[in-house]
Parts: sequence; C-alpha cells; structure tokens
Amino acid sequence: MSESTGRTALLLLAYGTPETPERVAEYFTHIRGGRPPSAEAVAHLRHRYEAVGGRTPLTALTEAVRDGVARGLAGRGHDVPVYVGMKHWEPWIADVVKRMADDGVTRVVCVVLAPHYSRFSVGGYQRYLFEGMHRHGVTFDVDFVEQWHDDPGFVEVAAALVREELAHWPEEKRDGVTVIFSAHSLPERIRTWNDPYEAQLETSARLVAERAGLAGYRRAWQSAGNTGEPWIGPDILDFLPRLAEEGVTDVLQCPVGFVCDHLEILYDLDIEARHKAEELGIAYRRTRLPNARPDFVAALTNICERAVRRENTVRVDAPPPTTRRRDELAEGASPIHAEPARDPRATAEGGARPAGAAH
Repeated sequence: MSESTGRTALLLLAYGTPETPERVAEYFTHIRGGRPPSAEAVAHLRHRYEAVGGRTPLTALTEAVRDGVARGLAGRGHDVPVYVGMKHWEPWIADVVKRMADDGVTRVVCVVLAPHYSRFSVGGYQRYLFEGMHRHGVTFDVDFVEQWHDDPGFVEVAAALVREELAHWPEEKRDGVTVIFSAHSLPERIRTWNDPYEAQLETSARLVAERAGLAGYRRAWQSAGNTGEPWIGPDILDFLPRLAEEGVTDVLQCPVGFVCDHLEILYDLDIEARHKAEELGIAYRRTRLPNARPDFVAALTNICERAVRRENTVRVDAPPPTTRRRDELAEGASPIHAEPARDPRATAEGGARPAGAAH
C-alpha cells in the first residue's frame, strides 16, 4: 500500500511484563514460544517479581512515553497516531496490528524501546510484527529504526544520569569511582552472525563517558539466561569480586542497554548486584533509568520525527531468520520463530530470550 492512499502510524515496541505474580507462568510460556516452563522455573521467576512488589512499572512507563511522544509529534504538526505493542504481553503486537489496520493505517514506523540492535532483540519484534500481519491478512509498509545507540539526545540523557548519580559521592571521591556500563547479555553465538550488538554497546559507553567527562570506564553484562549455552560475559556478579581484588571501593553501574525500570534493573541490580557489592565492602550505586523523563521523551520524539520523515529508518519487507535452536523447534517452540532462513548459518540458530528481558 502507498502512504498517499492511507495513513502513517508510529508503533513503539517494548518487551512486556505480567501484571500480577499469578500470571508469571503465562508470561514465561509465551517467552518460551509456547513451551510451558517447569514448575521450579516458574516459582523462581515468580519469586523475583514478588521481591520487587509483584509487578514492574514497564507497562505504565511505556504508556507515559507514548503519550509524551504523541504530544510532541502533534505539537510539531504531525498527524501521526502513536501505538504501543508488547512482544510478550498485552497489548500484544498482533492485536495492535489489527487495531492499526482498522484505523486505516497503511505505513507503520517502528521504534523499539531499546537503543541497540541484535537479531535477538529488534529482530524478534520484526518477526512478531510480520506474524501479526499474516494472522490478520494485513499488509503494511514497514519502516524500522533498528538502532539509536549513538543518538546525541540519548547520549546526553545517559550522561546526565551518570553525572547526577556521581554527585552522591563527595567531590573529592568522584574521580575514584569506577563506572561500569552494562547491558543484557546474549548468547555468544551472536558473534557468528556478525551481530552489531557488542560493538554498538561499546560505542554507547564511549560516547556517554566522553559526554559525562569520565576519565575511564569499564564494561560488564547482566541478566544472562539459563539456556545451557555460553552467554557473553563477564556478568556483573562475577565482575564485582574481580574489582574488589583490584582494590576498587566505589562503583557506579550504568545499565546503558536499558531505558525503563524492569526486572533486570529492580531485581538483578537493585537486589542481587547491590547485595554482592555489600558482601565485598563496595559502595555501590546505579544510575536511574530514562523511563519517562522529559529529556528522554524529547530525545525519543526527535528520533521518531526523523523516522516519520524516513531519515533514520530501514525498509523491512520480511522478518529476519529465526533465533531458535533446532532442539527448541523440535520441542514445539512457536512457529513465529521458524521463518525460512535466508542464510545457511540460520538453521542452527536459536535460544529463548531470558525471562523478564527488557529488550
């Protein structure tokens, strides 16, 4: 369909989160492509949600960001409706596809609320979008902002968050604080795909450090899944003891791969990493997340406006190859992850996203 015969819409995409601990099993099953997890795994994930109050604010914060971006675009003269779609929870991406079609949308501009590209993350959203289009017999022109890790507005927000948190240390101690930039770990096999995820994270860390005026920084990973395969490291829980051995006494962690409070932040960092640091005698803080801060919403609005104008998007006519492993497909993982591979390496690729992942 041509944009001239219909309407352009903006679709903000996020991971999703269950609204109550009682629905964790349903959520986890969807993450696993329809394969029910063990009762032990469900209990473990449910405990994590209960430890942070039973739910995370991801849904409410995403809606607040949507409202802010919609106001910003309207204020600049853009008649573009803004929708939210979740990969693993309500509002399901497939349901939003039908809503957009019913509203007369013919071109969809997609922005994932995660700055860095990986076939595991952004590619997954693309697969769910096309599955929803197929389910409802809908055809959109699809433009994706596949990454915005080096966007100046995003970098400035992240740098401001670093400066704000460093201010909690006495001025004479700030130069001695070790700043660690982190992101969600992914299986090491992404390196066989020439996936840009790691390089983009390093670029973000460097740019934010420069903007924040840091003399140096370190990088670590977090929230790796338990899938029986190697994940990128070092994990922050393993990295903190190494820093203690080096004599580090003050740590500020900046989870630059995340933009919204979710389980990886509220549990993995605020509970697990903080507890590990306390055991080691390290003074530990983390930066706040952009969430729905006005400066972040303004930066995202700029990104979205450029996308509406086709200045920072790529046209997507088909989803990328599956990231599921053969054993997962054999166990009945959702066909959504089993589109025909477009390169020979894809036949062996896969692995469920870890429970609660924010991307």
